Amino acid sequence: MMTGLLDLPIWGYIVVTLVVTHITIAGVTIYLHRSMAHRAVELHPLVSHFFRLWLWLTTGQVTREWIAVHRKHHAKVETEEDPHSPQIHGIRTLLLQGTELYRIGVKDKQAIERYGHGAPDDWMERNVYTPLSGKGYFLTMALNVILFGPIGLTIWAIQMMWIPVTAAGVINGIGHWWGYRNYETADASTNIVPWGIIIGGEELHNNHHAFASSAKLSSKWWEFDIGWLYIRLMEMLGLAKVKKTAPKPVIVPGKALIDLDSVKGVIGNRMQVMSQYAKNVLGKVYDEELVRADQAERPLLRRVKTLLVREESLLSIDGRARLEAALNHNQALQTVYQYKGKLQAIWQERTASHERLKQSLQEWCREAEESGIRALQEFAKTLPMYSVKPL
Repeated sequence: MMTGLLDLPIWGYIVVTLVVTHITIAGVTIYLHRSMAHRAVELHPLVSHFFRLWLWLTTGQVTREWIAVHRKHHAKVETEEDPHSPQIHGIRTLLLQGTELYRIGVKDKQAIERYGHGAPDDWMERNVYTPLSGKGYFLTMALNVILFGPIGLTIWAIQMMWIPVTAAGVINGIGHWWGYRNYETADASTNIVPWGIIIGGEELHNNHHAFASSAKLSSKWWEFDIGWLYIRLMEMLGLAKVKKTAPKPVIVPGKALIDLDSVKGVIGNRMQVMSQYAKNVLGKVYDEELVRADQAERPLLRRVKTLLVREESLLSIDGRARLEAALNHNQALQTVYQYKGKLQAIWQERTASHERLKQSLQEWCREAEESGIRALQEFAKTLPMYSVKPL
C-alpha cells in the first residue's frame, strides 16, 4: 500500500538511503573540504550552489564555520588548540562526542574570523544558509515523509546521523588513531583503509595531511579515492578545475651530481623521499640485522620495527626507551637512523640559502656513500637524480 508519493520495495528504500547519504559525503569532501577549505579544486557555480543547498538540507553546515574549524585543525594539529584530536581528547570522546567538539570549535569566534576567509558571502549565504542553518533539517524531513511516508522518517534520521558519525567520529577520530601511514607526517594521521568509497575518499587521511592542498587523496597505485573520480568526471564536463595535486617526483636517470635542481627536487618531494628512505634503507637494514641478530638481541629488534620509521615527535616515552635500547645494541641501525635525522634537518634549515642547502645535501650524500652500509650508499646515489618539473 502506497504510504507516500513513491511506493518502493524494501531494497528501494535502502538504495535511496545509500544514495542520499553518499551525495552528502560527496558534498562534504568535494565542496567543503577540497574546494573551500583547501582551494585544491575550483567548482562551477552550479555545482557549488547545488552542494551548498544539499548540505543545508542534510547537515546544517555553515561553510565559513566548517572551513575555519578544519583549517584550525591543520594549523594546530595534535595540540591543545586542535578542535578535534583523539590524541588530546581521547578516541572515545571523538567517537561519542565528536559533534560536540565541532560545536565548541564553532563558538570560537576568533578562530572563525582568522581561518574562515574565502567562504561564500552572497545573498543566499547571508539570508538563508547561515541564519537559517538549522531549518533545512525540517524541510528534508517533510520532503521525506511526503515522498516515502512514515519510513521517510527513518531515512531522514540516518541522513541526520551520517555526517556526525562518519566525519566527527570516523575521520576525525579513527583517522588520527588507527590505520596505516604512507608518510611520516608530524601528526598522528592515518589511512583507515586504501579504498576511499564509503566516506568519499576521506579514508585516506594520512595522505591528505601529507599533501593538504591536493585535490587527490589517493597516493599509491593500489589506493582508490572516489571523490577524485567525481572531480575528474566533473572536470571532463567543464564543471570543475583542478588547481593542485600532490607533487610527483621527477627523476633524471644517470644524473650523478647534486645541483640546485636536485635540492629543489628533494625538498619539494621530501615526503616521498622519506617514504623511500623508510622502505629502502631503514626497512632493508632492519631485515638484514634481524637475520644476523642472536637470540638475545632478536626480541629487542622485533619491538622497534615501526618505531624506526615513526615521526620522532610522535614517539611515546616507552617507545623512545625501546628504540634507544635497540639502537644502542645495533650499530648499523643506529647509523641509518641518525642519517634519517640528518636528512630531515637539511630541509628544516628554513633560512639557509640554496647554495648552503646544496652543500648540506652534497655532504650528506658523500658521508652516506662512505658509511659502508650498502642500502644507505644506494639510496644516496638516487638523490642527485631528483629534479623539478620544467615550466
